[in-house]
Amino acid sequence: MFHTAVVNHLVRRTYEETTAEWTAAPFDNDVKTFRLSTWALAMLSVTGLLYFLVMTGIEYTYGTVVATLAMVEAPTSVAIIKAEVADSEDPDAALLTPVEKASEKTPLAEAEFLVIKAQPITASFRTTIRHLVAHGGRRSLLRGAKAALAFHFMHFATTRFIMFIFGRQRSLEPLAAWVAAIVLSRVNMTWTHVVISENSPKRWWLRLPSIQSARKTVPAMALWATAHQLTVLMPSILFQNFGLTRYIEDPESWGQLPGEGRIEVMNRMLLVCAVGLAVEVLILLPAKVTLKRVQASQLPEEYEGIVPFDRTFGGRVVAESAGGKGVLGLLEAWRSFDWAARIRLVKIYLKTGAIQVAVSVLFLGLVYGELRLIMGNALDKMVATYAEQINSQSRT
Repeated sequence: MFHTAVVNHLVRRTYEETTAEWTAAPFDNDVKTFRLSTWALAMLSVTGLLYFLVMTGIEYTYGTVVATLAMVEAPTSVAIIKAEVADSEDPDAALLTPVEKASEKTPLAEAEFLVIKAQPITASFRTTIRHLVAHGGRRSLLRGAKAALAFHFMHFATTRFIMFIFGRQRSLEPLAAWVAAIVLSRVNMTWTHVVISENSPKRWWLRLPSIQSARKTVPAMALWATAHQLTVLMPSILFQNFGLTRYIEDPESWGQLPGEGRIEVMNRMLLVCAVGLAVEVLILLPAKVTLKRVQASQLPEEYEGIVPFDRTFGGRVVAESAGGKGVLGLLEAWRSFDWAARIRLVKIYLKTGAIQVAVSVLFLGLVYGELRLIMGNALDKMVATYAEQINSQSRT
């Protein structure tokens, strides 16, 4: 009851202060002013912060943790022997198990095998979340988050440092980011190992692999860094060549376009989005899968995978002592990722995007409700005024 009374009091004060400030402020066709009260600003700020945290949590849990597990998971298979067995003349035959009877009467080569492939854990969000919680508690949903924050912070700092050395030229930023990713290969691989392995009492920085082990993953890291830069650069270059930057720098220029001009600009924007999506799906996604699987092939023997995981990737990883390279090759990493796993991974990203859209709509409704509560009828007046201004600009 006390908390309800306090909330009602704060909301009433917010509404009264905001309405008074709106009424006192001049409102004409040229100037629209509206001053939010301190309580209203605090309410909207908390909502914005909550939205950021929820969206970040969804993106990391589903778009990073679950997706990474799907990239390395190898569903287990169970073999069942089926064989017709004749009655044995052995007086102890009644004490034998069906498998022992089959071994006496039926050669192994003639036995019928029924191989049942287990359903992947990452086939659904529900089974994946239950599995993670059962093996590591609720905190396991954000496994590797500290290593992820460290990698992104160090990558940003290293990129800026490289640019500072070469005079802060913006044109060198893609190259600087590419070099920074290569330099931080050990940190990135540690992040992957923390995500795909069982919980360990060691801090993440104590799990940094050896330089020799990290060196084996540099080609995969370089491939991913190149694909990542292409995902950013290609849409950006296309955006600039289409002359769309002017509408970002000068939003009023959009209102000065005729109807046909707006349709043409929107078509160009859709083309830029389509190119960006195509590059991300056809180039970045295979590069990311390749990187994660190559890094997973270097998981130390002392750590067990949190999902069914074949360290040899079907015998493709041969130890150096046996004459191999001790690491999964780039082409083998992608080819061994079968179509069923690829479709499952794409579904994970689509489901993650759908959840984020639903949450965004929910928060949009929440913000609208807060503005309605804060501003009352003044919200309708403000919306109508802005709509009238946009219509007047479109007519001109």
